[in-house]
Amino acid sequence: MVPSLDATPAVPPPAAGERLPWTAVPAVLRAAVEDALGGRVAEAATQRGGFSPGVAARLRLADGRRAFVKAVGPTPNPDSPGIHRSEASIAAALPAHAPTPAFLGSFDRDGWVVLLFEDIDGAPPAQPWNRTELDRVLASVSDLSRILTPAPAQAPSAESRFADEFRGWRLLADAHRRGEDDLTGLDPWAARHLPRLAAREPGWPAAVNGTTLAHADLRADNLLLTPDRVVVVDWPWACTAAPWFDLLLLLPSVRMQGGPPCEELFAAHPLARDADPDAVTTALIAWAGFLVRQGRQPPPPGLPTLRAFQTAQGVAALEWLQTRIDHP
Repeated sequence: MVPSLDATPAVPPPAAGERLPWTAVPAVLRAAVEDALGGRVAEAATQRGGFSPGVAARLRLADGRRAFVKAVGPTPNPDSPGIHRSEASIAAALPAHAPTPAFLGSFDRDGWVVLLFEDIDGAPPAQPWNRTELDRVLASVSDLSRILTPAPAQAPSAESRFADEFRGWRLLADAHRRGEDDLTGLDPWAARHLPRLAAREPGWPAAVNGTTLAHADLRADNLLLTPDRVVVVDWPWACTAAPWFDLLLLLPSVRMQGGPPCEELFAAHPLARDADPDAVTTALIAWAGFLVRQGRQPPPPGLPTLRAFQTAQGVAALEWLQTRIDHP
């Protein structure tokens, strides 16, 4: 057995939405799926990982062929159909040689959005992380950046995609000034540096500007390991950004799930060699601010563990940020 990487393995909250069974999809759409696949669905095995509050199931057809289906309706989370529509647009445009499941089609009817993919016979990385799988994933981030630069698909820029999200420190500072948030529970270092972090945060769009198509949501639950590939799934947040953007977003989740310190991994990674240190720090300020503030919000419908998951990522991101700011 390969040992975990941290002497004190983390036990983070799971990445899990409220999954629905395949039978929750309206009958007319289930029939459309069978027509598209050319066979009757004999079995649907629900997959628990991931934050989508809907259907995520591996399908086995009567003739033995397989496919993967994702589907959401207008409830319990009204934002989820739009997220699935975004993923359908990106998935349809990804090149065939990208390490992603083949996209088999989608349906959009009566508020429901259904996506069909190739079924990948793989599993997410083990938790806590072990070195062998982590090294495979880190190498795959380099490969992904190489394959997707320049971006082979139309996608919004990171600035456009996350303009409303990457304002966490400014929103916290504004709420504090208005007396709406007394910062109870905020990390003491973050509370002391809040004005400084809020002042530097607006520079993140220029810091991450680039022509790479970034996944922008890399985490263990969005990766499938097969004997010879690392397959990246769930692309609704894809955007154009700097080549190192995905690496930066990934590392706090690795750390919270038992991996080494983020700075150690980033500094040793090939994508960090040409990265401007100030740009990386500015981007990390924005990412940490998003995670910390989101963790203080009520959970969205259908996603009961999301805030705890973001809070745990925020702790790791702040640890990394302190390293870069206090000991540059």
